[in-house]
Amino acid sequence: MPVFDFSNQPEDNREKNICTYKVVRNDAQEASPESPIMILDNRHKKWAHHSDGVFTNPEYRTSFEFDEEGGIISSDIKKIDSRFTSLLVWLGQNRIKVRLSGENLPEGYAVYKIREAALPGSHKLSAGDGFLQFMIKRLLSSHSVSDEPLDEDDDPEGDDMRLTSLQSITDFMACAGRTLPDNIRLWARRNLVVAKSGEVSPDERRHAQHALSIMMNVQWKNNYFESIDPAEARRILDEELYGMEKVKQRIIETIIQINRTHTLPSYGLLLAGPAGTGKSQAAYAVARILKLPFTTLDMSSINDPEQLTGSSRVYSNAKPGIIMEAFSMAGESNLVFIINELDKASAGNGKGNPADVLLTLLDNLGFTDNYIECTIPTGGVYPIATANEKSRISSPLLSRFAVIDIPDYTPEEKAEIFRRFSLPKALKRIGLKPGECQVTPEAVKAVISRYANTTGIRDLEQAAEHIAANALYQIEITTATSITYDQNTVDELLDE
Repeated sequence: MPVFDFSNQPEDNREKNICTYKVVRNDAQEASPESPIMILDNRHKKWAHHSDGVFTNPEYRTSFEFDEEGGIISSDIKKIDSRFTSLLVWLGQNRIKVRLSGENLPEGYAVYKIREAALPGSHKLSAGDGFLQFMIKRLLSSHSVSDEPLDEDDDPEGDDMRLTSLQSITDFMACAGRTLPDNIRLWARRNLVVAKSGEVSPDERRHAQHALSIMMNVQWKNNYFESIDPAEARRILDEELYGMEKVKQRIIETIIQINRTHTLPSYGLLLAGPAGTGKSQAAYAVARILKLPFTTLDMSSINDPEQLTGSSRVYSNAKPGIIMEAFSMAGESNLVFIINELDKASAGNGKGNPADVLLTLLDNLGFTDNYIECTIPTGGVYPIATANEKSRISSPLLSRFAVIDIPDYTPEEKAEIFRRFSLPKALKRIGLKPGECQVTPEAVKAVISRYANTTGIRDLEQAAEHIAANALYQIEITTATSITYDQNTVDELLDE
């Protein structure tokens, strides 16, 4: 994940990556001319059975440079087995000299073996050619992967880049300059001095370096948000949630406010209602609409404020709190905090109420972690909390949210959810087609009636799973091609 947001910088004019190949899916356990690792262009020259050279750096062009007697000759890659794309990228980036074994076919030069070429002055792999053959064997034994191109946000070069060594942290700070928030830049300078000092204990140096690594790997964005298409937001909400018009309206209002101010609202959302009514699903939909990473805090499992705020570095086993770890995992400072079961936060061991720690996070004034010892900007944090009983939440905490009460679904809504969502989802999960499992309207009413005294739709989803599994069982042990459930068969099945 990119460490900093340079989106305001002008796009550079470097040559764009030229992708010449098509990714193909292949599950063959052995490579052969008929099932090659890749195919190279041989229209202008027929390549030797054994040919040496290097893959070009894929940042510039996807090709192979043959080391011929007359000099270097480049040939474009036409096709690649989807399992080998990352390996070829790595070989190209590191300029590893390899020997290809292939056969000239009408489609191109079909490569079915790649070995390290022991050429003078070439970069050697760890464990020699053994490592490369291990990787090829492991990839051949794996299943094919999707041939869809990676999204820009999934760029592996950025995702794999982590600043951990003092040298990389030092270089990064020098390059980042004032793109770092002022307080974080000053904090980083002080901690870098501690991490390099020989006058402090090893634990202090280790903690300082760890804290620097965490902070420098977070993309510190400003709190400016681009406009969001309300129609697209509504489409996502309708796709994720059935009914809940009040919730959808409040979320759309939030979107409109963001579009006008380009900042997040002053208040988060608190979704209060019975269990199983889709509160968490609504929160995930908001994160999807805002195109932000999200993190989940389950307050029912937190009984000590220190779990949220981290421990002081005076302890050798000190570590940051859950909130700071959430920033680290997200890789950026703008994210959606989904705080589940806010009403179940307890004082626990007498050190205070963990829920009260959230007040500084919710005020958008900055959050301080005891381990990091730096104020974390929270202007780009959008909190969404869920609760079953809002009466159990303290008044100061409740005042930080715009509260939306979510009633239980009506019997008619439950029937529609079961028919349109719960049952189709269960059938798809176990591999049944819709026509293989039919449930009559009377049977649906019987299911709804059976769970009339329970809240939410979790019982309905379990009933759908039971029906789908029973249909699959009957199809597999009999010659039936379709199973139909009426009221009597549903009652009999669910009574088991």
